[in-house]
Amino acid sequence: MLVAALLLSTGSIFANDSKKDAKPSKTENLSEQIGKFLNSNNLKENNLGHEAQVLFMLNSDKEIVVLSVDTDQEALEGFIKGRLNYQEVAITDFEEGKKYTVSVRITS
Repeated sequence: MLVAALLLSTGSIFANDSKKDAKPSKTENLSEQIGKFLNSNNLKENNLGHEAQVLFMLNSDKEIVVLSVDTDQEALEGFIKGRLNYQEVAITDFEEGKKYTVSVRITS
C-alpha cells in the first residue's frame, strides 16, 4: 500500500505541473496569446483602468520584440516589456519584421 500511495502522489505532482510556460495553442490568434502572457500580474490597483498602445514585431523565431509602449505609467510599460519581449507565439501566417499594434487595458 505504501508503494501505491507513493506512485499516486508522484503522479499527481506531475499532473498538477504549471502550464505557465506552456506553448500557446495554434488555434489562438495573436491578441489572445498576448492576453495570456499579460494575464497574471502583480500591478498595483492604481494601474487599473490604464491603457497602453504596444508596437511590436515578430522575429524569424516567431518571438515578440517590443518596439515601444505608449503609456504614461512607467510601471505598466516595464511590466508589458518584461512579459512580452522574446515570448514565442504560435502563428503560421506572419511576416518577419512586420510591425503590429495592440491595445492593452489593465482590468481587475
